Amino acid sequence: MTSPKPKSVQTMKATTAAKKLGVPFAATPAEFQASVVTRDELNELQSNPPAWLADLRRNGPHTKQVVAAKLKVSVAGLTRNGITEPLTTAEIDALKAENPEWLEREQANQVEVRKEALRLKQRDN
Repeated sequence: MTSPKPKSVQTMKATTAAKKLGVPFAATPAEFQASVVTRDELNELQSNPPAWLADLRRNGPHTKQVVAAKLKVSVAGLTRNGITEPLTTAEIDALKAENPEWLEREQANQVEVRKEALRLKQRDN
């Protein structure tokens, strides 16, 4: 009879772990960038973030997905209007305060997209 195989440890590149943590890889500390992250380490980072991760999540820079969510627009809307790099929380707040015409237009567009998605979902149910 064969003995059970020991459970293999799942690992991922630091770039993948940063993506799963929702932070830009380039903004992470050098020691994190040079590491290989196990699934257990990723779970620990998510449930008990170290100071550098908490600071990144609070102040940025933020990924395009996070920037889009904070501005209530789509990622495509950001790109259409020249926002291609990660932004900090302060930069996002400044954009909200400035409320340029393109931001109002993209937010209105996003509202319409969500209304249509809801209408289609209700129709299909």
